[in-house]
Amino acid sequence: MQNSNLKKSSAETADPQAAPQASPERARLDSSIARSRDYHFSTQYPEGYWVEELESNATITAEYLFLLHFLGIEQPQRTARIKNYLLSTQQADGGWPIYYGGPADISTTVEAYVALKMCGMTLDAPEMAQARKCIFALGGVRAARVFTKIFLAMLGQTDWKWTPATPVEAVLLPTWFYFNIYEMSSWSRGTVVPLSVVCSMKPVWPLPTEQAVPEIFTGADRDLGVKNRNGGLTWSSAFMLTDRVLKILGQSSWKPFRKIAMRRAEKWILKHQEPEGDFSGIQPAMFNSVLALNLMGYPLDHPAIVKGMEGIDRFFIRKDDMEWMQACVSPLWDTAISCNALMDAGVPGDDARIVKAVEWMIKKQVTRGGDWKIKNPNTPPGGWAFEFYNESYPDTDDTAEILMSIHRTAVSDTEWKEREFQRALTWLMSMQSKNGGWGAFDQDNDHELFNEIPFADHGAMLDPPTVDVTGRILWMLGRIDHDRNDPRVEHAIQFIRDSQEVEGCWFGRWGVNYIYGTWLVLMGLGSIGEDRNQPMVRKAVDWLKSRQNADGGWGETCYSYSDYNFAGKGDSTKSQTAWALMALVEAGEADSPEVQRGVEYLITTQQEDGSWDEQEFTGTGFPEHFYIRYHMYRQFFPLMALARYRHVLDHGTVPERRAPGV
Repeated sequence: MQNSNLKKSSAETADPQAAPQASPERARLDSSIARSRDYHFSTQYPEGYWVEELESNATITAEYLFLLHFLGIEQPQRTARIKNYLLSTQQADGGWPIYYGGPADISTTVEAYVALKMCGMTLDAPEMAQARKCIFALGGVRAARVFTKIFLAMLGQTDWKWTPATPVEAVLLPTWFYFNIYEMSSWSRGTVVPLSVVCSMKPVWPLPTEQAVPEIFTGADRDLGVKNRNGGLTWSSAFMLTDRVLKILGQSSWKPFRKIAMRRAEKWILKHQEPEGDFSGIQPAMFNSVLALNLMGYPLDHPAIVKGMEGIDRFFIRKDDMEWMQACVSPLWDTAISCNALMDAGVPGDDARIVKAVEWMIKKQVTRGGDWKIKNPNTPPGGWAFEFYNESYPDTDDTAEILMSIHRTAVSDTEWKEREFQRALTWLMSMQSKNGGWGAFDQDNDHELFNEIPFADHGAMLDPPTVDVTGRILWMLGRIDHDRNDPRVEHAIQFIRDSQEVEGCWFGRWGVNYIYGTWLVLMGLGSIGEDRNQPMVRKAVDWLKSRQNADGGWGETCYSYSDYNFAGKGDSTKSQTAWALMALVEAGEADSPEVQRGVEYLITTQQEDGSWDEQEFTGTGFPEHFYIRYHMYRQFFPLMALARYRHVLDHGTVPERRAPGV
């Protein structure tokens, strides 16, 4: 497919009624964009927003059954539907993965097995026998993560001594101390504070004999304790020693700060509950907060517990005879990107449907201070969160995307729009870290020793600045015509420059992986006016071209987080193809054969109703440990990519491109 066949003549662009018929190739492109646009509008909610499923793995739903058991709540009908869901997600090898097509994961498989036993599955059921075989092949229970071992201890299946010390007294540590809760990532903080209450109380709710799981333990599982991950004399070994000391101290009846710490934790948890009941907008924080409050004496009919359970219920999805839980929900994220994709596709900014969506988002703006205030006390609130209800933790990535959509939309109350826009922009710029980049929720959240503590075997205790978030913010700043010579912009570009991999790509923290990071960096650099011919950009372009698959698409497996040799490699997906296409088009490669083949891949894989299908997980929660399949990624990113490509054909440049240095 040649670019000359797709591009309209100047006569066509100037006067469509008098224009000759578009080429068949161009007609296919226009039709694909129009069908995707129409499909997109058909999925908009009456309130104006978009949201689709945020799919993760079986632990999120299995742990709900654990919570019901801890609270003494029976839900037989939902439990039966959860059982069907868990069985439907079991792989042929008997295990459960953490992403589509991935290997069985030990922690996920153990938790799913226990949950199925609680659902009434018998020891001799073929599915259970196969799962046990998988558990043993993966190294047994001793290889499971810390969270899984904590659940097993609470269920009475193992001893609390095999879990790391997590004393509630940690909430008393001052903010100047290296290890204080505000140096953790927001998601860790929202989970660890209530979990420290649980771990300090060490409750046990034994499973009935018929639901117990002694069969998954072997002789080698006698020692389930966390091991030194690095060996030798390291920070990890020092923390292991500290853990043993804390456990010895924990056995003493003399705990002079326990009561005050419990009161501090209780107040902290209640303060961080949204009026609608949610805690931090994520499943671990919500579960642990409800459980901690209940352990501290709050009955099930207390408003904080009732609302907390209502918040949890809102995360559930039911289909036919199955039901499962999302780890989080993404309405603001889905809505902002949908609006930007549709406007890229030619929908005007004063379209009533777009205006309704943007006004809905503006009304969701955070208006009260959150934990970010600890390091940024002098800035008024003004960002947006990811979820419906999460004012404690607005995030920079969502805020940048929403600001792009607000800037492009003709909201009727222009004074309101401008006021809230400037308030959000002020907040966002104030969140820049010292190294020039932006983290998702906090500034300078980079105390790396946190990831060495025994509790942190998931390696995600921090929220350091990342190039993907920074790239999106530069993309937004270019779109609103922000001063290219602003020292904050220069600092951000230097952070990006320093973070480039030798081969030319960039790591993607919140999307899989190097394709995602490289896309956002090139979008940001192009939008803000960086020279697209400089070596940094050309090297990235060459890397992207080298990763194109034979079918014309791009793909990258989640395994690239574990092994760099898989960077940019994997079966083609629609979302990752769209990212690569947008990056190449931004870098001036619209006429390249790689872009032509990528466009053809998206057009030919589109379904009749205008949608695209995609099973792969291309979103990232915690690299190597938790991945996400955003069900809207396969819809709005291809639409955006095709639309931006068409814009270059018709106008010679991408929508927000400006001359270098301007």
